[in-house]
Amino acid sequence: MSSSAALKLPEFMTVDEFLDWPGDGTDTVYDLVDGVLRAHAAPSGTHARLHTRVGMLVQQHLDAHHPGCSVLIGAGVRPHFQAKWNFRIPDLAVTYARNKRGERAVPDPFILIELLSPSNKVATWENVRNYITLPSVSEIVIIDTERVRADVLVRDAKGSFPAEPLVGEVGGMIPLASIGFELPLNEVYRGTYLAVS
Repeated sequence: MSSSAALKLPEFMTVDEFLDWPGDGTDTVYDLVDGVLRAHAAPSGTHARLHTRVGMLVQQHLDAHHPGCSVLIGAGVRPHFQAKWNFRIPDLAVTYARNKRGERAVPDPFILIELLSPSNKVATWENVRNYITLPSVSEIVIIDTERVRADVLVRDAKGSFPAEPLVGEVGGMIPLASIGFELPLNEVYRGTYLAVS
């Protein structure tokens, strides 16, 4: 494939067309945002470490207390808002459901976790606004890659998310009530330059 063919992207597509699209010939990960492709920036070393660490800590808790529940990395979700034109890829998704063969969307995710980097702040918060349209989602966590901080949004008994997130900082916890787990921020950032000794 020539480099010009690899770089030619469709200008507009539906989710069904996006899911059938073979990609651009590179390892680039894309979201579909209102029918338009949006590339993910290459992750920093800190982003990659946090991604691995959070996934491992949550999965260890799930294995011990919620057999059959899984953390999925890089699996897509289809927001209910403009579902024909949007397919987003959170960093991590937690679900009890099993994917059917060939299915690329996470079925019934109830926790979604995003890592916030300087290059993706606007896109990440836009994704969060789309995630709250998914009825199965009860908690959304946004973990900062530049400082020890996590923003947590929890759906209340009336089905609404708060206007402002709960903020956890150094020495704090990330509460994940839906799985009965409090994730210590100091453990999340262990092994990164932000680690608190």
